[in-house]
Amino acid sequence: MANKDKLHPRNRHNTNYDFDALCQANPALTPFVKPNPYGNLSIDFANGDAVKALNGAILKAQYRVDFWDIPEGFLCPPIPGRVDYIHYLADLLKATNNGKIANHVTGLDIGTGASCIYPILGQREYKWHFVASDIDAKSIASSAQILANNSGLQSAISLRQQQQPTQIFKGIIKASDYFDFTLCNPPFHQSLKEAKLGATRKRNNLGTNNKGQSKLNFGGQKAELWCPGGELAFIRNMISESKTYAHQVLWFTSLVSKSANLAPLKKSLKAAAAHQVKVIEMAQGQKISRFIAWTFLDQSQQQKWFKAKR
Repeated sequence: MANKDKLHPRNRHNTNYDFDALCQANPALTPFVKPNPYGNLSIDFANGDAVKALNGAILKAQYRVDFWDIPEGFLCPPIPGRVDYIHYLADLLKATNNGKIANHVTGLDIGTGASCIYPILGQREYKWHFVASDIDAKSIASSAQILANNSGLQSAISLRQQQQPTQIFKGIIKASDYFDFTLCNPPFHQSLKEAKLGATRKRNNLGTNNKGQSKLNFGGQKAELWCPGGELAFIRNMISESKTYAHQVLWFTSLVSKSANLAPLKKSLKAAAAHQVKVIEMAQGQKISRFIAWTFLDQSQQQKWFKAKR
């Protein structure tokens, strides 16, 4: 169970941002930093440009990422929550391996987006290797530019474009591939209209001066934000496809935004004959998020998995 007031204990962002140091790392952040109503330095988190500049500063100052950029209109991910997923995945692997840190870990990121954020954070924090996939050519191109302009990333992260929009693992996982985990931040909404309504609520909750606007304040393209059936349908499709790769992936995982979706997903996993299912909660301030993880391998097969990696 996650501590409801804190991020993962290994998360670098459990203390307040040092905006002086961050502005020094990325001067483009400076114009956005102002005292908030409590007199503390902060930014307007409803301003996508400000969040993008903050991300660039965090990545440079704390993750040795000198170049990071995304095209206008693409999803700009908040880093503290993204890296929390990475840390809890590390704990999942450790628990599966009798409390030992596994060597030569390789993950698959489904829908890496234009930011390639999960593979970058996983490589920098744990030296993991990744395959990062996406259906959008612009996202792949943007991620490729980031990897090419930062030492150590291009050799650890490979990109694959999904050519079939209705497929998730098919066309991405090759016969010779073996992954310790997959991760995914699935499209949440069922339609563009629903996504815009959600963005409006988010902006209002942030207390922005632009209340009522439907602009997607953190950006996002269609595939990043919505799909027919929303996240429940997407993860169900993922579960269905995962059976084909039952012996090529140790843990399949996906974020689940709506806690109400957990019960139907567990039902789908039972029907798919998953051997083990876990729901791992993560705290982000007062917000509790979670990811669901499943494996088709029994305990003996899990131990053999790690022994084969030595």
